[in-house]
Amino acid sequence: MFEFFVKKTASCKDDILSGLTVALALVPEAVAFAFVAGVDPLVGLYAAFLVGLITACIGGRPGMISGATGALAVVMVDLVARHGVEYLFATVVLMGILQISAGVLRLGKLVRLIPHSVMLGFVNGLAIVIFLAQLGQFKLPDAAGALQWMQGGTLYLMLGLVALTMAIIHYLPKLTRAIPSSLAAIIVVTGLAHGLGLDTRMVGDLASVSGGLPQFHIPMVSLSLENLLIILPYATILAAIGLIESLMTMTLIDEITETRGRGNKECIGQGVANVVTGFFGGMGGCAMIGQSMININSGGLGRLSGISASLFLLIFIVFASGLIEMIPLAALVGVMFMVVVGTFAWSSLRILHKIPRTDALVLVLVSGVTVASDLAIAVAVGVIVSALVFAWESARRIHSRIYIGDQGAKIYELHGPLFFGSIRSFNDRFTPQEDPEEVIIDFRYSRVCDHSGLEAIISLTERYLAQGKKLRLKHLSAECRTLLSNAGSMIEVDVIEDPRYRVATDQLA
Repeated sequence: MFEFFVKKTASCKDDILSGLTVALALVPEAVAFAFVAGVDPLVGLYAAFLVGLITACIGGRPGMISGATGALAVVMVDLVARHGVEYLFATVVLMGILQISAGVLRLGKLVRLIPHSVMLGFVNGLAIVIFLAQLGQFKLPDAAGALQWMQGGTLYLMLGLVALTMAIIHYLPKLTRAIPSSLAAIIVVTGLAHGLGLDTRMVGDLASVSGGLPQFHIPMVSLSLENLLIILPYATILAAIGLIESLMTMTLIDEITETRGRGNKECIGQGVANVVTGFFGGMGGCAMIGQSMININSGGLGRLSGISASLFLLIFIVFASGLIEMIPLAALVGVMFMVVVGTFAWSSLRILHKIPRTDALVLVLVSGVTVASDLAIAVAVGVIVSALVFAWESARRIHSRIYIGDQGAKIYELHGPLFFGSIRSFNDRFTPQEDPEEVIIDFRYSRVCDHSGLEAIISLTERYLAQGKKLRLKHLSAECRTLLSNAGSMIEVDVIEDPRYRVATDQLA
């Protein structure tokens, strides 16, 4: 899926250099997402620092970078516009509490239920979102303050610096890996821009990143049922989006590094980070696939990479904002474009005509919904469509082999799962009016999967009893026998008990 070069072991040098690279790329992203959410740039920068630091320390996936993200910002903007930034801080605290609850309830394992086609759609959609987000850097405000696309020499200079950045990132690893190629590209392009006096946009043109240490601040929102009803829907949506993006990013990093993160621990880490961030004037956050890919590609595999990225970011805010504001935006856009190239699952384009059409549909659908709406809706749509397709295909697989047994009983040997989707096909296979006095259904090659399956068995038994005939069930699972026994007040079902064989062990002997 990815074309990143990834080392298998972590080192302090690689983690620290990678953290520096990530911190440089975090600045414009955090500022841009703060603008999207309608809050001050420092609110986004503090979130990137606090969420990144805490998740790096106690999260379940070393090497994964967290911070303020666009997926959360597009939900926050409505809350901020309606009720103000203090309600945002309170919502972020509640969001964190919900995420901690999800980790304590061990809901992180639900990421295993996400099909591979949804994962491919997820990375493709996010790659497109990251790409589209960078296009905003190719616009300039006119005299009236409206943004217009760059033209002429300004555009060509921007494209040239972006191309130079991408070329350095691509070719430098072929010569040396002593320094992360993304960091080298940023340094070279910054030096070139200032050395030649090039007229191009810098980070400082976007916004000032100067500030002090984050201060403890209790959200100025009164504790009342009315306010809770305002923030709870936003907090629930933000918690869901944050966990989905974090857990799916964790799964992708697991695949790249051939290691395994801990989903429930990551849920708790994300939750603690957001609770703390809400009390320190941050906008909250979650895992960032773009910065995580930069980190992994730069050799940052350990917790130190995320910790150093957060601390470097704080140093930039407090002590070195002037230096950071001198970095050309073109260099950071080039870094993110390389993330897009590496993140997009290009292999999915080659296999679209080779995989089942339903999987191809899910892949394209999830990508499209991610771009058009948001990640949580896209993943939910993908999982639901995949589940419906699976149910339909499973319903079509049920069939039976019919024969007469030694005692003259008619035996239906059932194959395939019995559940809500296959009930109609199951019922159509039986002819109570034409069958002999005794009928046996053999479940050796079938399983009753849900309550609908149990009801189908009970209903079929009633049909045979109405004809004065006897229906017996064979090779039912222990769980199904228990459930049928519990339903005995409704109808009596004759289950043939399988013989139990006991083998003498040393203890018994």
